[in-house]
Amino acid sequence: MEVAGFGLFNYLLIIAALPAAIATVVETSTMSYILPSAECDLKLTLLDKGLLNAITYAGMISSAILWGYMADTKGRKKLLIFGYLSNIISVLGGACSQNVIQLMVFKYISGFIMCGPFAVLMSYLTELHGKRFRSRIVMLMGIMFSVGNISLPLVALSVLPRNWDFQILGLQFHSWQVFLAISAIPSLLGGTLLSFFPESPKFLMSQGRNAEALRVFQKIYALNSRKPRTDFPIKELINETQNAEKESNASTASIATIESVVPKEKENEPASKVSLKEKKPKVSLRQGWEQLRPLLSKPYLGLSIRVYLMNFAILFGQNTLRLWVPQMFASIEEYEQMYGTAGATMCTILEYSVNKTQLINNELTNLRMEKCEVVVTPASYTNNITVAVCSLVGYCFAGFVVNRIGSKMLLTIGSTVAGLCAIGLYFSISSLSTSIIVSISVTMGSISAMSILSSSVDLFPTSLRTMIVSLAMMFGRVGSIMGNILFPIFMSLGCVPPFIMLTFVMWSAGIMSAFLPNTRKMVLK
Repeated sequence: MEVAGFGLFNYLLIIAALPAAIATVVETSTMSYILPSAECDLKLTLLDKGLLNAITYAGMISSAILWGYMADTKGRKKLLIFGYLSNIISVLGGACSQNVIQLMVFKYISGFIMCGPFAVLMSYLTELHGKRFRSRIVMLMGIMFSVGNISLPLVALSVLPRNWDFQILGLQFHSWQVFLAISAIPSLLGGTLLSFFPESPKFLMSQGRNAEALRVFQKIYALNSRKPRTDFPIKELINETQNAEKESNASTASIATIESVVPKEKENEPASKVSLKEKKPKVSLRQGWEQLRPLLSKPYLGLSIRVYLMNFAILFGQNTLRLWVPQMFASIEEYEQMYGTAGATMCTILEYSVNKTQLINNELTNLRMEKCEVVVTPASYTNNITVAVCSLVGYCFAGFVVNRIGSKMLLTIGSTVAGLCAIGLYFSISSLSTSIIVSISVTMGSISAMSILSSSVDLFPTSLRTMIVSLAMMFGRVGSIMGNILFPIFMSLGCVPPFIMLTFVMWSAGIMSAFLPNTRKMVLK
């Protein structure tokens, strides 16, 4: 990729990837914004809110291995297009939901579909950039996610405070359902724009399709250099499928250069015969096992376990706080409108929010409440915009320093600071201080999450890269589910437990990151 250069192709690719990245953020975050608005319509309990935040990640876990296998054997581009475009159906289905069970089912389906595009998009963008730019591209992905985090509260600000109530084909619709329907737009744009780009040449080479890979390199070179494709200096590519076994047997090979071994019986078969066998389910299942097996043995086993545990801890803390922030700010705004700012500590507001949700649910159950009303004002979402803007600034800063200090150091610093800010929320005494602390914590947690993915890309070869990212994200999503379910449970126990929980998991990730290999000088394979 270094020879193909960096230019027009890469800029166009980044533009096309922007709505795709936003779609990922939107899919995992929409529930956190509609909870205050839909509390009465769906008769939500505190546990329901946690489950709605977590259910998307449950769907993602269900399909993690499937997507990882499909992406590393069938290609990046096709799965990106299929994933984003098919997600539109489940998003619109969620927008038509009339009760909490229907909404959970459609959010689970959306999570099942969107698991793949996230991991695949990360590998796809990284493989289309050389060593010089790959760390910055990962941080650029973080900037794209921040743009999504900014756009989401802006849309919420313009839609959710409105008292819309209408019927279409016998279905009742409110403002929060319109908000969900609008959230399908990024998936539509992402899937459409990415269809104009080529397959990853690194994937093509890992499959022995060197002629196709060379044509992709030539096309990228021509767009970036404004020269004819025939001027591309490389005329022949290394056959990675033949060299894989030699590399894996080399005693001096490093973790980042060992490629998975192609089964010997497949190497000696004609290409046409292999292509016919690829269609058989048993062969596909065997290929999936052959791809997963290197991660279950040395030298990858210990390293992959560390990556899984770190991603679990980081996303446990990061996504728990991030997804409960809109509810927290809505509660702060409502509390200050009713009781003023005097004595408005975080503990007081959390106690008010817990008691109010339980009261609403009890009165609706006993049919004693004639009309349930929830106060949702534009001010409820302004603090969320502030947090998102801070994340964007943080990612921009991280993009400049990542090549200087490395992803490993950035991961350690980010998780440590995020954990410190989590416990700092306990001492918050105003909406302003809460906004500042949350902004720092969410920003540093997001940077940590992107840093561990960047390190994973560096530590594992092409044939295992999407699989390891998918598995790492699967463990991270398990953490997200546990965090979003445990957070309301800990809230009901008291003010201190939820913040201690978040600090503990983030600091655990920081300690583990100190034992990762240094990836700054590794060559992407």
